[in-house]
Amino acid sequence: MQIRTRSAVLAAAALLFLAPAAFPAAAQESASSRLLGTYVVPHDLRVDGTPVGGLSSVDYDRRSGDFVFVSDDWSDYAPARYYRADVSVTERGVEDVTFTGASLFRRPDGTTYPTIDTWREAQHEVPRALRNVLGTVDPEELRVDPLTGDVAWTNEGQRNVPADGSERETVLLDPALRISHRDGRYVRDLPTAPNEKMTMGETGPRVNETFEGLTYTADGMQVVSALEGPLEQDGPSANADHGAFSRITVHDRAGLPIAQYAYPVEPLFAQPQPPNDWNANGISSLLADEQPGRFLALERGYASGIGTKGRIFEFSTVGADDVMDRYSLAGGGFRAVQKRLLVDLDEIGVPYTDNVEGISWGPLLPTGERVLLVVSDNNFSPNQQTQLIAIAVR
Repeated sequence: MQIRTRSAVLAAAALLFLAPAAFPAAAQESASSRLLGTYVVPHDLRVDGTPVGGLSSVDYDRRSGDFVFVSDDWSDYAPARYYRADVSVTERGVEDVTFTGASLFRRPDGTTYPTIDTWREAQHEVPRALRNVLGTVDPEELRVDPLTGDVAWTNEGQRNVPADGSERETVLLDPALRISHRDGRYVRDLPTAPNEKMTMGETGPRVNETFEGLTYTADGMQVVSALEGPLEQDGPSANADHGAFSRITVHDRAGLPIAQYAYPVEPLFAQPQPPNDWNANGISSLLADEQPGRFLALERGYASGIGTKGRIFEFSTVGADDVMDRYSLAGGGFRAVQKRLLVDLDEIGVPYTDNVEGISWGPLLPTGERVLLVVSDNNFSPNQQTQLIAIAVR
Protein backbone atom coordinates (compact mmCIF):
# COMPACT_ATOMS: atom_id res chain seq x y z
CA MET A 1 0.00 0.00 0.00
CA GLN A 2 1.40 3.36 -0.99
CA ILE A 3 1.90 5.76 1.93
CA ARG A 4 1.48 9.39 1.10
CA THR A 5 3.04 12.23 3.07
CA ARG A 6 0.92 14.35 5.41
CA SER A 7 0.97 17.33 3.07
CA ALA A 8 -0.19 15.23 0.13
CA VAL A 9 -3.10 13.74 2.07
CA LEU A 10 -4.24 17.13 3.34
CA ALA A 11 -3.97 18.69 -0.11
CA ALA A 12 -6.18 15.93 -1.53
CA ALA A 13 -8.68 16.41 1.28
CA ALA A 14 -8.87 20.13 0.52
CA LEU A 15 -10.23 19.35 -2.93
CA LEU A 16 -12.79 16.86 -1.67
CA PHE A 17 -14.17 18.29 1.57
CA LEU A 18 -16.52 21.21 1.01
CA ALA A 19 -19.14 20.03 3.55
CA PRO A 20 -22.20 20.34 1.29
CA ALA A 21 -24.25 17.93 3.41
CA ALA A 22 -25.60 18.02 6.95
CA PHE A 23 -23.25 15.27 8.15
CA PRO A 24 -19.49 15.03 7.53
CA ALA A 25 -17.71 12.56 5.28
CA ALA A 26 -15.35 9.92 6.70
CA ALA A 27 -11.71 10.87 7.24
CA GLN A 28 -8.86 9.46 5.16
CA GLU A 29 -6.48 6.94 6.72
CA SER A 30 -2.70 6.82 7.19
CA ALA A 31 -0.06 4.37 8.35
CA SER A 32 2.49 6.45 10.19
CA SER A 33 2.37 5.33 13.82
CA ARG A 34 3.35 2.41 16.05
CA LEU A 35 2.80 1.44 19.67
CA LEU A 36 5.78 1.76 21.99
CA GLY A 37 4.10 0.55 25.17
CA THR A 38 1.57 1.20 27.92
CA TYR A 39 1.80 1.98 31.64
CA VAL A 40 -0.91 1.72 34.30
CA VAL A 41 -0.88 4.10 37.28
CA PRO A 42 -1.79 2.30 40.55
CA HIS A 43 -5.43 2.92 41.44
CA ASP A 44 -4.71 3.65 45.11
CA LEU A 45 -1.98 6.24 44.47
CA ARG A 46 -2.25 9.40 46.55
CA VAL A 47 -0.23 12.59 46.15
CA ASP A 48 -0.30 15.45 48.67
CA GLY A 49 -3.29 13.82 50.32
CA THR A 50 -5.36 13.60 47.13
CA PRO A 51 -6.35 10.51 45.10
CA VAL A 52 -4.72 10.41 41.66
CA GLY A 53 -7.60 9.71 39.30
CA GLY A 54 -9.89 11.22 36.70
CA LEU A 55 -6.89 12.31 34.62
CA SER A 56 -8.43 13.89 31.56
CA SER A 57 -5.43 15.62 29.99
CA VAL A 58 -1.66 15.50 29.77
CA ASP A 59 0.83 18.14 28.62
CA TYR A 60 4.60 18.56 28.51
CA ASP A 61 6.06 21.60 30.27
CA ARG A 62 9.05 22.60 28.17
CA ARG A 63 10.19 25.03 30.86
CA SER A 64 10.46 22.46 33.68
CA GLY A 65 10.81 19.22 31.72
CA ASP A 66 7.98 17.46 33.53
CA PHE A 67 4.41 16.59 32.54
CA VAL A 68 1.16 18.00 33.90
CA PHE A 69 -2.13 16.13 34.30
CA VAL A 70 -5.49 17.66 35.17
CA SER A 71 -8.08 15.75 37.18
CA ASP A 72 -11.73 16.17 36.18
CA ASP A 73 -12.79 15.74 39.80
CA TRP A 74 -15.72 18.10 40.55
CA SER A 75 -14.11 18.53 44.00
CA ASP A 76 -15.93 15.38 45.12
CA TYR A 77 -12.79 13.38 46.10
CA ALA A 78 -10.54 16.38 46.76
CA PRO A 79 -10.57 20.02 45.64
CA ALA A 80 -10.23 20.57 41.87
CA ARG A 81 -6.55 20.24 40.96
CA TYR A 82 -3.79 19.28 38.60
CA TYR A 83 -0.65 17.18 39.04
CA ARG A 84 2.97 17.30 37.99
CA ALA A 85 4.92 14.15 37.23
CA ASP A 86 8.27 12.99 35.92
CA VAL A 87 7.57 10.62 33.04
CA SER A 88 10.37 8.55 31.52
CA VAL A 89 9.53 7.79 27.88
CA THR A 90 11.95 6.00 25.56
CA GLU A 91 11.79 3.82 22.45
CA ARG A 92 10.71 1.04 24.85
CA GLY A 93 7.63 2.98 25.95
CA VAL A 94 6.70 4.55 29.30
CA GLU A 95 9.30 3.16 31.69
CA ASP A 96 8.44 5.04 34.87
CA VAL A 97 6.03 7.69 36.19
CA THR A 98 6.63 9.60 39.42
CA PHE A 99 3.97 12.08 40.53
CA THR A 100 5.74 14.94 42.32
CA GLY A 101 2.93 17.20 43.51
CA ALA A 102 -0.66 18.40 43.33
CA SER A 103 -1.70 22.04 42.83
CA LEU A 104 -5.20 23.01 43.94
CA PHE A 105 -7.05 25.46 41.69
CA ARG A 106 -8.03 28.63 43.52
CA ARG A 107 -10.93 31.00 42.96
CA PRO A 108 -10.31 34.76 42.74
CA ASP A 109 -10.90 34.98 46.51
CA GLY A 110 -8.20 32.36 47.17
CA THR A 111 -10.52 29.54 48.19
CA THR A 112 -10.78 26.17 46.45
CA TYR A 113 -13.72 25.31 44.21
CA PRO A 114 -16.86 23.85 45.84
CA THR A 115 -18.70 20.66 44.97
CA ILE A 116 -21.83 21.08 42.90
CA ASP A 117 -24.05 20.21 45.87
CA THR A 118 -22.38 22.91 48.00
CA TRP A 119 -22.72 25.39 45.15
CA ARG A 120 -26.46 24.80 44.75
CA GLU A 121 -27.02 26.79 47.94
CA ALA A 122 -23.88 28.94 47.96
CA GLN A 123 -24.68 30.44 44.54
CA HIS A 124 -27.52 32.48 46.02
CA GLU A 125 -25.04 34.40 48.18
CA VAL A 126 -22.97 35.39 45.13
CA PRO A 127 -23.85 38.15 42.63
CA ARG A 128 -24.80 36.69 39.25
CA ALA A 129 -21.89 38.50 37.58
CA LEU A 130 -19.43 36.52 39.72
CA ARG A 131 -21.01 33.07 39.59
CA ASN A 132 -19.09 31.84 36.56
CA VAL A 133 -15.69 32.47 38.18
CA LEU A 134 -16.66 31.31 41.67
CA GLY A 135 -18.91 28.35 40.85
CA THR A 136 -18.19 24.63 40.81
CA VAL A 137 -15.87 23.39 38.03
CA ASP A 138 -15.43 20.36 35.79
CA PRO A 139 -11.81 20.60 34.51
CA GLU A 140 -11.14 18.74 31.26
CA GLU A 141 -7.98 19.93 29.45
CA LEU A 142 -4.92 21.77 30.78
CA ARG A 143 -1.99 23.25 28.84
CA VAL A 144 1.15 25.03 29.99
CA ASP A 145 1.61 28.49 28.50
CA PRO A 146 4.98 28.19 26.72
CA LEU A 147 5.71 31.90 27.23
CA THR A 148 4.81 32.41 30.90
CA GLY A 149 4.62 28.99 32.56
CA ASP A 150 1.04 29.67 33.70
CA VAL A 151 -1.56 26.98 33.01
CA ALA A 152 -4.67 27.34 30.88
CA TRP A 153 -7.51 24.93 31.55
CA THR A 154 -11.07 24.29 30.47
CA ASN A 155 -14.16 24.12 32.62
CA GLU A 156 -17.12 22.41 30.95
CA GLY A 157 -19.72 24.53 32.71
CA GLN A 158 -23.04 23.26 33.99
CA ARG A 159 -26.70 22.97 33.18
CA ASN A 160 -27.62 20.79 36.13
CA VAL A 161 -31.25 20.49 37.11
CA PRO A 162 -32.01 18.45 40.26
CA ALA A 163 -34.36 15.46 40.05
CA ASP A 164 -37.23 17.43 41.59
CA GLY A 165 -36.83 20.19 38.98
CA SER A 166 -36.17 22.83 41.62
CA GLU A 167 -35.39 26.13 39.94
CA ARG A 168 -33.63 27.38 43.06
CA GLU A 169 -31.17 24.48 43.07
CA THR A 170 -30.58 24.44 39.32
CA VAL A 171 -26.97 25.26 38.44
CA LEU A 172 -26.32 27.13 35.18
CA LEU A 173 -22.70 28.06 34.50
CA ASP A 174 -20.98 28.97 31.25
CA PRO A 175 -18.12 26.82 29.93
CA ALA A 176 -14.85 28.62 30.65
CA LEU A 177 -11.27 28.92 29.47
CA ARG A 178 -9.35 29.79 32.62
CA ILE A 179 -5.77 30.88 33.34
CA SER A 180 -4.10 30.01 36.65
CA HIS A 181 -0.60 30.46 37.95
CA ARG A 182 1.60 27.39 38.27
CA ASP A 183 0.59 27.09 41.94
CA GLY A 184 -3.12 27.12 41.06
CA ARG A 185 -3.90 30.78 41.90
CA TYR A 186 -6.53 32.37 39.67
CA VAL A 187 -5.38 34.80 36.97
CA ARG A 188 -8.32 35.41 34.64
CA ASP A 189 -10.90 33.91 32.30
CA LEU A 190 -10.46 34.24 28.55
CA PRO A 191 -13.37 35.57 26.49
CA THR A 192 -15.38 32.87 24.73
CA ALA A 193 -17.41 33.02 21.54
CA PRO A 194 -21.03 34.20 22.00
CA ASN A 195 -22.36 30.85 20.72
CA GLU A 196 -20.47 28.98 23.47
CA LYS A 197 -22.53 30.37 26.37
CA MET A 198 -24.68 27.89 28.30
CA THR A 199 -28.46 28.17 28.03
CA MET A 200 -31.33 26.06 29.30
CA GLY A 201 -31.02 23.94 26.18
CA GLU A 202 -32.55 25.89 23.32
CA THR A 203 -29.22 26.82 21.74
CA GLY A 204 -25.53 26.75 22.63
CA PRO A 205 -23.41 23.92 24.03
CA ARG A 206 -24.79 20.56 25.01
CA VAL A 207 -24.26 19.44 28.59
CA ASN A 208 -21.01 17.47 28.90
CA GLU A 209 -20.07 18.25 25.28
CA THR A 210 -18.42 21.62 25.77
CA PHE A 211 -14.73 22.55 26.17
CA GLU A 212 -12.86 19.23 26.09
CA GLY A 213 -9.97 20.44 23.92
CA LEU A 214 -7.43 23.21 24.49
CA THR A 215 -3.97 23.91 23.11
CA TYR A 216 -1.43 26.66 22.58
CA THR A 217 0.07 27.03 19.13
CA ALA A 218 3.79 26.19 18.99
CA ASP A 219 4.79 29.86 19.19
CA GLY A 220 2.43 30.49 22.10
CA MET A 221 0.71 33.35 20.29
CA GLN A 222 -2.71 31.70 19.96
CA VAL A 223 -4.95 29.60 22.19
CA VAL A 224 -7.25 27.13 20.42
CA SER A 225 -10.27 25.46 22.01
CA ALA A 226 -12.55 22.64 20.90
CA LEU A 227 -16.09 21.68 21.81
CA GLU A 228 -16.53 17.95 22.28
CA GLY A 229 -19.73 17.83 20.23
CA PRO A 230 -22.09 20.00 18.23
CA LEU A 231 -23.99 23.02 19.53
CA GLU A 232 -27.70 22.41 20.02
CA GLN A 233 -28.44 24.28 16.78
CA ASP A 234 -25.71 22.45 14.81
CA GLY A 235 -27.59 19.14 14.64
CA PRO A 236 -27.61 15.93 16.68
CA SER A 237 -24.57 14.43 18.37
CA ALA A 238 -22.60 11.75 16.52
CA ASN A 239 -23.88 8.19 16.73
CA ALA A 240 -23.30 4.96 14.81
CA ASP A 241 -25.46 6.18 11.91
CA HIS A 242 -23.87 9.57 11.33
CA GLY A 243 -21.16 11.97 12.42
CA ALA A 244 -21.55 15.57 13.57
CA PHE A 245 -19.88 18.96 13.38
CA SER A 246 -18.09 20.37 16.39
CA ARG A 247 -16.47 23.82 16.50
CA ILE A 248 -12.81 24.77 16.89
CA THR A 249 -12.22 28.35 18.08
CA VAL A 250 -8.96 30.27 17.69
CA HIS A 251 -8.14 32.97 20.27
CA ASP A 252 -5.40 35.56 20.00
CA ARG A 253 -2.74 35.99 22.69
CA ALA A 254 -5.05 38.31 24.63
CA GLY A 255 -7.72 35.62 24.56
CA LEU A 256 -10.15 37.22 22.13
CA PRO A 257 -11.90 34.75 19.76
CA ILE A 258 -10.75 35.60 16.22
CA ALA A 259 -11.96 32.63 14.14
CA GLN A 260 -14.05 29.48 14.41
CA TYR A 261 -13.99 26.37 12.24
CA ALA A 262 -16.26 23.38 11.71
CA TYR A 263 -14.65 20.05 12.67
CA PRO A 264 -16.21 16.82 11.34
CA VAL A 265 -16.62 14.33 14.19
CA GLU A 266 -16.64 10.70 13.06
CA PRO A 267 -19.66 8.41 13.46
CA LEU A 268 -19.57 6.14 16.50
CA PHE A 269 -17.54 3.02 15.73
CA ALA A 270 -20.33 0.53 16.62
CA GLN A 271 -23.98 0.30 17.55
CA PRO A 272 -24.46 0.18 21.34
CA GLN A 273 -25.85 -3.03 22.80
CA PRO A 274 -28.70 -2.98 23.44
CA PRO A 275 -29.52 -0.53 20.64
CA ASN A 276 -30.34 3.04 21.70
CA ASP A 277 -28.42 2.59 24.95
CA TRP A 278 -25.94 5.27 26.04
CA ASN A 279 -23.27 6.15 23.49
CA ALA A 280 -21.01 9.06 22.59
CA ASN A 281 -18.26 10.11 20.22
CA GLY A 282 -16.51 13.46 20.17
CA ILE A 283 -13.30 15.43 20.65
CA SER A 284 -11.69 14.74 24.01
CA SER A 285 -8.33 16.47 23.44
CA LEU A 286 -6.72 18.98 21.09
CA LEU A 287 -2.99 19.36 20.39
CA ALA A 288 -1.16 21.83 18.15
CA ASP A 289 1.50 20.66 15.71
CA GLU A 290 4.62 22.70 14.98
CA GLN A 291 3.28 23.73 11.59
CA PRO A 292 0.87 26.69 11.77
CA GLY A 293 -2.77 25.73 11.29
CA ARG A 294 -2.17 22.02 11.89
CA PHE A 295 -3.51 20.14 14.91
CA LEU A 296 -4.26 16.70 16.33
CA ALA A 297 -7.65 15.79 17.78
CA LEU A 298 -8.31 12.75 19.96
CA GLU A 299 -11.80 11.39 19.34
CA ARG A 300 -13.03 9.10 22.09
CA GLY A 301 -16.05 6.95 21.38
CA TYR A 302 -18.05 4.81 23.79
CA ALA A 303 -20.75 2.31 22.84
CA SER A 304 -22.60 0.73 25.75
CA GLY A 305 -22.12 -3.03 25.81
CA ILE A 306 -19.20 -2.78 23.35
CA GLY A 307 -16.50 -0.60 24.87
CA THR A 308 -14.29 2.38 24.07
CA LYS A 309 -12.40 3.36 20.94
CA GLY A 310 -9.72 6.04 20.63
CA ARG A 311 -8.74 7.59 17.30
CA ILE A 312 -6.32 10.46 16.74
CA PHE A 313 -6.85 12.63 13.67
CA GLU A 314 -4.60 15.20 12.09
CA PHE A 315 -6.37 18.23 10.67
CA SER A 316 -5.64 21.63 9.17
CA THR A 317 -7.62 24.85 9.40
CA VAL A 318 -5.94 26.18 6.25
CA GLY A 319 -8.63 26.76 3.62
CA ALA A 320 -11.51 26.17 6.05
CA ASP A 321 -14.31 28.73 6.33
CA ASP A 322 -14.69 30.87 9.44
CA VAL A 323 -18.09 29.89 10.92
CA MET A 324 -18.02 32.19 13.94
CA ASP A 325 -21.00 34.16 12.70
CA ARG A 326 -22.86 31.15 11.28
CA TYR A 327 -25.81 30.39 13.55
CA SER A 328 -26.11 26.72 12.56
CA LEU A 329 -23.95 24.14 10.82
CA ALA A 330 -26.86 21.77 10.22
CA GLY A 331 -27.42 22.86 6.64
CA GLY A 332 -23.84 22.49 5.40
CA GLY A 333 -22.58 24.79 2.66
CA PHE A 334 -19.18 25.61 4.20
CA ARG A 335 -15.63 24.30 4.08
CA ALA A 336 -14.80 22.31 7.22
CA VAL A 337 -11.26 21.58 8.36
CA GLN A 338 -9.23 19.03 6.39
CA LYS A 339 -8.76 15.82 8.33
CA ARG A 340 -7.12 12.40 8.17
CA LEU A 341 -6.71 9.44 10.53
CA LEU A 342 -3.28 9.31 12.16
CA VAL A 343 -3.71 6.68 14.90
CA ASP A 344 -6.36 4.08 15.71
CA LEU A 345 -5.44 2.68 19.12
CA ASP A 346 -6.99 -0.69 18.29
CA GLU A 347 -5.09 -0.98 15.03
CA ILE A 348 -1.65 -0.32 16.54
CA GLY A 349 -2.09 -3.07 19.14
CA VAL A 350 -3.13 -1.34 22.37
CA PRO A 351 -4.28 -4.38 24.38
CA TYR A 352 -7.07 -2.53 26.18
CA THR A 353 -8.47 0.95 25.55
CA ASP A 354 -10.04 2.67 28.51
CA ASN A 355 -11.59 6.15 28.67
CA VAL A 356 -8.83 7.94 26.73
CA GLU A 357 -9.10 11.70 27.16
CA GLY A 358 -5.75 13.47 26.69
CA ILE A 359 -2.79 13.67 24.31
CA SER A 360 0.60 15.39 24.47
CA TRP A 361 3.83 15.48 22.54
CA GLY A 362 6.77 13.69 24.16
CA PRO A 363 10.46 13.43 23.25
CA LEU A 364 12.03 12.79 19.87
CA LEU A 365 13.33 9.25 19.38
CA PRO A 366 16.68 8.28 17.82
CA THR A 367 14.68 7.02 14.83
CA GLY A 368 13.48 10.56 14.15
CA GLU A 369 9.96 9.65 15.28
CA ARG A 370 8.18 11.76 17.86
CA VAL A 371 6.45 10.33 20.92
CA LEU A 372 2.75 10.98 21.35
CA LEU A 373 1.51 10.32 24.88
CA VAL A 374 -2.13 9.39 25.59
CA VAL A 375 -3.78 9.33 29.03
CA SER A 376 -7.04 7.71 30.12
CA ASP A 377 -9.50 8.82 32.79
CA ASN A 378 -10.45 6.05 35.23
CA ASN A 379 -13.47 7.94 36.58
CA PHE A 380 -12.14 7.04 40.06
CA SER A 381 -13.50 3.52 39.48
CA PRO A 382 -11.58 0.41 40.60
CA ASN A 383 -12.91 -1.26 37.46
CA GLN A 384 -11.13 1.20 35.15
CA GLN A 385 -7.50 2.13 34.54
CA THR A 386 -5.39 5.26 34.44
CA GLN A 387 -3.34 4.39 31.37
CA LEU A 388 -0.39 6.11 29.76
CA ILE A 389 0.04 4.98 26.16
CA ALA A 390 3.23 5.87 24.26
CA ILE A 391 3.02 6.01 20.45
CA ALA A 392 5.75 6.79 17.93
CA VAL A 393 4.59 8.92 15.00
CA ARG A 394 6.39 9.94 11.81
